[in-house]
Amino acid sequence: MSTLRIAEIFGPTIQGEGALIGMPTVFVRAGGCDYRCRWCDSLHAVDNTYRHDWLPMQSRDVFERIKDLSVGAPVMVSLSGGNPAIQPFEELIDTGRAEGYRFALETQGSIARDWFAKLDMLVLSPKPPSSGETVDWERFEVCIAAAGSASTVMKIVIFDEADYRWARHVANRYPALPLYLQPGNHTPPPPEAEDAAIDMEGILERMRWLVDRTVADRWFSPHILPQLHVLLWGNRRGV
Repeated sequence: MSTLRIAEIFGPTIQGEGALIGMPTVFVRAGGCDYRCRWCDSLHAVDNTYRHDWLPMQSRDVFERIKDLSVGAPVMVSLSGGNPAIQPFEELIDTGRAEGYRFALETQGSIARDWFAKLDMLVLSPKPPSSGETVDWERFEVCIAAAGSASTVMKIVIFDEADYRWARHVANRYPALPLYLQPGNHTPPPPEAEDAAIDMEGILERMRWLVDRTVADRWFSPHILPQLHVLLWGNRRGV
């Protein structure tokens, strides 16, 4: 039985971003990450300072919690983090799929796992220049290959013009991957905050700018979406 380090499990609520936006979902947020993005909005699942809050849980116990939250009704399960690819989620996926649950996983594409092919959706979210991280494209492509026939999409957060130009380059590099763009949130909450202030007008301004920028460039292939959960609940955790 696999042991997982879990920062939080919550839901059902709606998926707030990307290809599954609006879909009722239970979230399993893994603790630990190999990146340290400057604007990370989930430091409580990333920074080792909070590792003592991550619960070691057996895969079976994680699934029982998912079932309790969904009252036994199969629902989409989002594996997020941190970087959930660090951890051994294959057993949880096998257990859940046997009972009709579906699984999506979001990762920056730095670590590939054979069990990506068992996902219903793999969301690859390479981090743009504003993150302070550098993408290893060879590893990224190994992640694409590992997904096999699983639905694979790409999501990129945009904060500024440099991020936008970078996203266009990445889109040209991987034209077969459906692309979702979203404006970044400059006001991530401190991990201990229940409800931190949010620069809503700044987010909406970046959303309007992103729409205008893509239309002016006649770049019509990406889906441009907000972070719906931020619009509804701000930076509150667990929604």
